[in-house]
Order: sequence, then C-alpha cells, then structure tokens
Amino acid sequence: MRNVPNILSIGRLVATVPLIILILVNHPIPYLVATALFLVSAVTDTVDGRLARRYHLVSQLGVFLDLTADKVFVAAALIALTQVALVPAWITITIVTREFIVSGLRSVAAARGVVIPAGRWGKQKTFITLVGVGGVLLARGLGGATAFPLGLSTGGAPHTFADYLLGAADIVLLLAVIWTIASAIEYLREGWGVLTEPPEAELTPAAFAAPNPPTSPTDTPPAPSSPTPRAPQAKPPTKRPSGARR
Repeated sequence: MRNVPNILSIGRLVATVPLIILILVNHPIPYLVATALFLVSAVTDTVDGRLARRYHLVSQLGVFLDLTADKVFVAAALIALTQVALVPAWITITIVTREFIVSGLRSVAAARGVVIPAGRWGKQKTFITLVGVGGVLLARGLGGATAFPLGLSTGGAPHTFADYLLGAADIVLLLAVIWTIASAIEYLREGWGVLTEPPEAELTPAAFAAPNPPTSPTDTPPAPSSPTPRAPQAKPPTKRPSGARR
C-alpha cells in the first residue's frame, strides 16, 4: 500500500508513450483507445492523491512524481493533438507556458522556504483541460468533424452527435485557456513577494577563509628583547706635539 500512489504516478508517465502513438495514428479506432487510456489516467490522478493523504503516504518523491506525471501527460496529449491539427498551437503554447511559469515560481519559492499551494483557479483549470482533451479524443473516435473559429476548424457545419461533441470540446478548450491565464495570474500574485524580495547577502571569498585558531593562555608571544648595552670604548690617547710640556 505504501508505494501504490507512486506506482500510479509512474503508470501515468509510462502511459504517455502509447497515448501519443495512438493520437498520431489519427484514426477513429485508435482515438477510442486513446480516450479510454486518457480516462483511466485521469482517474488515477485523483486516486493516488487521495490514497496518499488518507493513509499518510505523502512523501517528497510522491509529490514530485504526481506533479511531473500530470504536466507531462497533459502537455504530451496537447502537443500530439496539435501535430494532427485538432488543437491550434496557440492553445497548447498558452497552457504549456503556464506550467513553466508555475514550476519556476514554485522552485524560487521553495529555495526561500516558502510553499505556494494550488489555488482555486489552478484546480479548476486542470479539470477543464482534462474534460476538453478527453472530449476531443472521444469525438474524433466517433468520427466527429466540425468548424470552429480561432484555428479549431476540423470540418464543416456539425450534423451528427459526434460533430456537436467535438464543437463542445473545442469550447471547453477555449475555457481552459481562460482558466489557464487566470490561474497563472493567481500564482504570480501569491508569489510576487518572493520574486520581489531582495536576495540574501552574497558570501564573499573572505567568508570562506578558515578562521584564526584561538590563542591559548600558554601561547603568549615572546617579550621583545631589549637591546644589549654596549661597553664604553676607551678613547685613544691624544698625541701631543713634540714641544709641549708634560
């Protein structure tokens, strides 16, 4: 039970590879398989977090795997859908850029010992994005094609249920972009104090120098030696002139 949440997170990371392959095949049957795989992975995203909190299995490794698996799985699905012209590039760029901003902000905050929790907009953004991507996969699996503005055109006017489902999924993706921008603003507002906080004083090379060892009472410096007095030198006798008296 202890490793179940981590195993589920690793499973989502591994499932990213077949998900990309199924999307790139760009055929209704692989899209249906990709929809089932995407649904199972989305469910495990909820289950592993609840198991970890309920049975007190939260760990640093588990948090890292959970966040990494979520971001990689959704980003990979969006990039693959962009390659097959089902999702415009600007939507994928907006959502992925937000993930980079939030990850960088959390890294800076963690270095300062500050934890920025997930906000309301961020949680709702994740749910809306999952619904939008899953709807696109299911609609294409059912053969849906429809026209939608802002680069989401995949066909003409909707006629079948699959066409309307694809149009609804496109609208959900547009809502996901709005929530993505709002959640990025929310994170920046929460962590703006960390970004604008002056950096700590940098250590100078002198700070790394080894301190001088303490001087013990016995290690007294020698007293300065006094100069040795010199003996007075006798003056040489003064020679008198030959005619002087003695």
